[in-house]
Amino acid sequence: MIRHIDDFVAALKYESTVTERVLHALTDESLGFTAPSVRSIGRLAWHIVETMTEMPAHAGLPVGEMPEQPSGPGAAAAFADAYRRSADRVAEVVRANWTDEMLTETVPMYGEEWPRGVVLDVLTKHEAHHRGQLTVLMRQAGLVVPGCYGPAREEWAAMGVPAMD
Repeated sequence: MIRHIDDFVAALKYESTVTERVLHALTDESLGFTAPSVRSIGRLAWHIVETMTEMPAHAGLPVGEMPEQPSGPGAAAAFADAYRRSADRVAEVVRANWTDEMLTETVPMYGEEWPRGVVLDVLTKHEAHHRGQLTVLMRQAGLVVPGCYGPAREEWAAMGVPAMD
């Protein structure tokens, strides 16, 4: 559970920087790629974007309207832009509306009562979870995947380090 607003903002800053890099690696052509019984790259990427607004709004934070999903030429780049605006807005709104002392208070979430600090923790973990799914699909689609918690295969190769099998 998150116990300090500053800790959440720092975690969100790191995670959102990584997520934005992953979203920038998408191409318009890749958005329709899917594997059996899973969401397409585009649907999964947009789920990450929309949750950045949906979950905080569900917890009572005034984050504003969810951005409209872009389509057509340039849509992949627009995903990253929409995500960045939403993530920045979440950090601002949390700082402006919640205090460290409020993080143990519960709010209704999806038919349960969650402490506000849990809402913030789940928001970043949810993002990392789906970002992991997205990077697997990206590899299957032939895209270069940026490293998230360390260098990716291509980044190691650029440093002259052979990839581990």
